[in-house]
Order: sequence, then C-alpha cells, then structure tokens
Amino acid sequence: MAAETVISLTEEQDAYVRALVECGRYSSVSAVFQQGLELLRRDDATHALKIQALQELIDQRRAGTFVPLGDSDLIAEVNRED
Repeated sequence: MAAETVISLTEEQDAYVRALVECGRYSSVSAVFQQGLELLRRDDATHALKIQALQELIDQRRAGTFVPLGDSDLIAEVNRED
C-alpha cells in the first residue's frame, strides 16, 4: 500500500532529486525519497545500538567490572556495521 504525502523542498533540493532521476540513478522522485528514508532508518537503528552498547559498558563499569572499550563485544559488533 502506498501513501501519498506532500512535501516542500528548496529549489536546490528539487534540482538535486530531479538530477538523480534524469541521470538514471533512480527510477523516480519517489524512489529517491524511499532510499533516503531507508538510509535514515538504518542510521537511527545503528545509533540506537551504539547507545545500548555504551549503556551496557557503563553498567558493567558501575558494577565494578572494568571493561576496556576495545573488549566490549557489543561495541565491536556495532563498529563493524559502520
């Protein structure tokens, strides 16, 4: 199911989006925005994982266990995703 949404762009943004379509990189203006939103969603998910990893490291250190930043498995995993 597709939802229609009205958005406002600056002239520069509009020109950039249309140029991406005209050069064949994307099939439509909608495809440009869909890709952009997917990238933003992935970035948000990665950010949430990093926050979780840092919180776990802080919790471990507060519990008295010193865990060097490089030894944190979760932080290592998140950094591999970047």
